[in-house]
Amino acid sequence: MDDKILHTLEYRKILNKLMQYTQTSMGRMTAEQLRPSGDFEGVKKLLQATDEAANVDRLKGIPSFGGISDIRAALKRASIGGMLGTTELLAVGTTIGGARRVKRFLAAMHEEEKIEFLFSLSDVLSEQKHVEDAIRLCIDENADVLDTASSELATIRRELRGGETRIREKLDSMIRSSSVAKMLQDQLVTIRGDRFVIPVKAEYRAHFGGIVHDQSGSGATLFIEPESIVAMNNKLRETRLREEREIEIILHRLTALVADIAEEMTYDIDILGELDFIFSKARLARDMKATQPRMNDRGYLKLRKGRHPLIPSEHVVPLDVELGNQYSSIIVTGPNTGGKTVTLKTIGLLSLMSMSGLFIPAEEGSQMCVFDAIYADIGDEQSIEQSLSTFSSHMTNIISILRRMTPKSLILLDEVGAGTDPAEGSALAIAILEHIHRTECRMVATTHYSELKAYAYERKGVINASMEFDVQSLSPTYRLLIGVPGRSNAFAIAERLGLPGEILEHARGEVKEEDLRVEHMIASLEENRLGAEQEHERAESIRREVEELRSRQQQELEKLESQRDKRLEKAEKDASAILEKARKEAEEIISDLRRLAMEEGASVKEHKLIEARRRLDEAEPSPRKKAATRKPAKTPRTIGPGDEVKVDSLNQKGFVVELSGSKEALVQFGIMKMKVSLDDLELLSSKAASVPTPLRQATTVKRSRDENIRRELDLRGTNLEEAIMETDRFIDEAFLGNLGQISIIHGKGTGVLRTGIQEYLRKHRHVKSYRLGNYNEGGAGVTVAELQ
Repeated sequence: MDDKILHTLEYRKILNKLMQYTQTSMGRMTAEQLRPSGDFEGVKKLLQATDEAANVDRLKGIPSFGGISDIRAALKRASIGGMLGTTELLAVGTTIGGARRVKRFLAAMHEEEKIEFLFSLSDVLSEQKHVEDAIRLCIDENADVLDTASSELATIRRELRGGETRIREKLDSMIRSSSVAKMLQDQLVTIRGDRFVIPVKAEYRAHFGGIVHDQSGSGATLFIEPESIVAMNNKLRETRLREEREIEIILHRLTALVADIAEEMTYDIDILGELDFIFSKARLARDMKATQPRMNDRGYLKLRKGRHPLIPSEHVVPLDVELGNQYSSIIVTGPNTGGKTVTLKTIGLLSLMSMSGLFIPAEEGSQMCVFDAIYADIGDEQSIEQSLSTFSSHMTNIISILRRMTPKSLILLDEVGAGTDPAEGSALAIAILEHIHRTECRMVATTHYSELKAYAYERKGVINASMEFDVQSLSPTYRLLIGVPGRSNAFAIAERLGLPGEILEHARGEVKEEDLRVEHMIASLEENRLGAEQEHERAESIRREVEELRSRQQQELEKLESQRDKRLEKAEKDASAILEKARKEAEEIISDLRRLAMEEGASVKEHKLIEARRRLDEAEPSPRKKAATRKPAKTPRTIGPGDEVKVDSLNQKGFVVELSGSKEALVQFGIMKMKVSLDDLELLSSKAASVPTPLRQATTVKRSRDENIRRELDLRGTNLEEAIMETDRFIDEAFLGNLGQISIIHGKGTGVLRTGIQEYLRKHRHVKSYRLGNYNEGGAGVTVAELQ
């Protein structure tokens, strides 16, 4: 991309804002060198990285790059055998630690929210913790070598501290002496050139032995090393030289460790700079309230509420523009100071930003194109040094654009054809625009010439546009109106400012009739546009109200569904409790029936069976039903002995044996008889012949064979308790049906069911004998019983 275009569209100012968010010198350098790319896939990857960084910033914040610095020079020197100083080694250690923190931060983030690009970039960072630990063990945070760096250094340091202590004690005792104190300027011990000295008055130099190392500015004080400590200072100096040699050994050892990882760390520095740069793009996007544009390479551009990023948000007017779909060129007309130039710069700068992998200050859904180049001729290009006029300068620039443009370029022209005779300028402008349009590249041009309005109206693929102007306030609104050519508004402005009417009328008479018709047409279009905008605003208001109403209804529906779910949950819990209670009651009833049936030689009493039946009915957890309308009770005279009736409370059929008074009847159910209220009976049949002759004792009932009575009972798949109950009922039916032999199918299985059934048959009073079935009767899976 041409640097002149970047300067014209103020791209450098965006980079300066971007560099403010970097945390490392490598990231700042990467941001400074950022340039737009014409590679479609490459731009998509750049935007993906920015999007992932923005998500990380939104969820967890930006990772800290503290302690990371550009150590590539130190790594280079270490790799060629040079020795690193303590400051450089400390920088290497802190950089290794900072890289490890960044890597772990992004790895943890990737587990929560997928950030494929950033994770793959950070995952290759090497972890040189052994080098970091070695450096931290030897060098403290102030870049001083620690005593623990080596045992030899620790010994030397102890000797140094001991020697210094002895010298100070010697000098302290000397300056406290009354004979010496009078010769001193101050009673203190100081150091000059690594030698311990005391300040002596100049007049006592001859009386005071030793070596003079320094004197005060006035010459009144001499800093003298007494002869008694010269040997001690010499020894201390030798110890310091030993310390320096040991420190060099330690630094050489640490430098060798750094040299071993120099190649990996150089690569890590590049990656860390790239990561810092990516996160700076995310922070810039947050600062500008920018969004990720959808990119394409088919020349389509659609900005929704696009804002110039260098204009304060409280002053900028959002821009809506679409280019490359129904039309490939836009001709913007209108007066000066209306915002035409800002519109061109906004389109161009946002295109450059998106092609650099930066988010743009626009609403979601905006689309940008990857152009192979962007060319712009904007502003006053007059050059005094080259003796070029404004027109000449513009034409030189435009000629250069015409030579280099391609069908995949974006052309931005400001005041095309200006600076010369209007007739020639408009003709030249039309010719230039037509040539660019035929090239099929994307173009936005501004002009004052009214002739270009007709050109845009007649030319397919070209559309008029203008910057809105408020005649009432005599100020532009800076809104771009697509499809509406601009008006000069000169007469309206002059009239508002108070120009006399006769002058205005004379001026209007000088305007060609066809120009007036065009102005009237444009005014009509503006009126229609304003009306359409008002209708659109009303429709948008109604839409918002409908959306709010639908949202409230949805909330109410969700609330009702929530209440319904809670009630259903409560009902399910209640039903579960009822079922559990019923299950326990049923188990108790079954247990009682089994115990009664298994008693030796015992038979179930009628009142016990009735009580068991009542308990089962009460334990049944069926939902309550609306009580059916009962039929009117029959009068006692309608029911007589031998009638077939139904007992409503028991839901059982039986035969009336006899009437007991005027309100009760004795009803027989199989071998059982019980007294039932006449109001609880419903007459089913009056065929007395179907009922055995009622006698006082049930044991004397005459049995007759019924051909419909079953002769076999299949118990397979039941448990023992159920099987015994079914067997008991089956034997009663067979006994009343006057059957002599029955078959009970229990299967082979584990033998538990067969053993239980046969044990029950052995004790039953109606069973004379039993045996296993023959081969043709089912074998061991069947028990055949003979009834009495």
